[in-house]
Amino acid sequence: MKVIEINGLTVQGLVVRTRNADEAQPSTARIGSLWAEFGQQITPRLAPGALAYGVYHHYESNADGFFDVLAGVDAQSPPLGDAPELTRVDIANGPYLVFESHGAMPQAVIEAWGCIWRYFADPHCLYQRAYTTDFERYQADGQIDICIAVLPS
Repeated sequence: MKVIEINGLTVQGLVVRTRNADEAQPSTARIGSLWAEFGQQITPRLAPGALAYGVYHHYESNADGFFDVLAGVDAQSPPLGDAPELTRVDIANGPYLVFESHGAMPQAVIEAWGCIWRYFADPHCLYQRAYTTDFERYQADGQIDICIAVLPS
């Protein structure tokens, strides 16, 4: 993992509100269906090489509270034509701790989030989560970067 500085990124896409407790139960999980809708309505309209993002924002509190998840693309991407109404979110400027993952979806993302939760649960971890915006960036080569906003050190 490494720390990067993010400056000025806006993402547009489809959004749901959820919480981790709901995502742990198949009957109340919403993120999987969000990505399925993204795949049907947005993916066919994307320019070749466009990066997909999953943005976690509007945190109610911490990892136990409600938050919004947006499945989308960089707002600077070419227009998506007759795509449904899209929500825009600005990814907060500041330092982000980046966790990299590769592998089959969605298992690679699930495993990466497990590493993230374990990292921040360690009382000796070097960084504290900011709970502003966090995001997943899906690279064309199958790499997934999960960027967690942290408080400046």
